[in-house]
Amino acid sequence: MTPFDSAPGGERVMFGRAELDSILRVYGMMVAAGEWRDYAIDGLKDRAEFSIFRHAAEFPVYRIVKTPANARRQGAWTVIAAGGAILKRGHELGQVLKVFDRKRLRIA
Repeated sequence: MTPFDSAPGGERVMFGRAELDSILRVYGMMVAAGEWRDYAIDGLKDRAEFSIFRHAAEFPVYRIVKTPANARRQGAWTVIAAGGAILKRGHELGQVLKVFDRKRLRIA
């Protein structure tokens, strides 16, 4: 089973260790900069989501979504903003996470 296969037998899709490490590295830098405060990880039947919050009681500011069913088409990885706008989509997590480069993304 590859990291992009669908979950067999009703299991949930989750992030692999290397994937979670990459996501948490970006998250840690943004927490250190005082931009982000909390996160949540959801493993669903068709996708895994890493939701990022400024405050614990809000809606997520960003969601990093892994959807294995899209791996061969537009890519399994998507970064979605609070309003539902897709900021970046791709086949490789590292490339998708570049949307959080401080030069490219201004946080209001």
